[in-house]
Amino acid sequence: MTVEYILLISLFVLFVMKVTYLGPANAFRNAGPKLGARVEKHLITGERFSSDGSKPATDWVEK
Repeated sequence: MTVEYILLISLFVLFVMKVTYLGPANAFRNAGPKLGARVEKHLITGERFSSDGSKPATDWVEK
């Protein structure tokens, strides 16, 4: 009976480790093209830039 518990616990631990380590990696790998498309869209449309092109719409304050 102890052997079965050890096997079940080890399988559970391996499953949790796989989900923990590969889950975020797969999410970032799949999100890359979508993020690139959003950046390219913002660059093409000029979002967050001023209309005259000389000064950004956001005023940055140096501290």
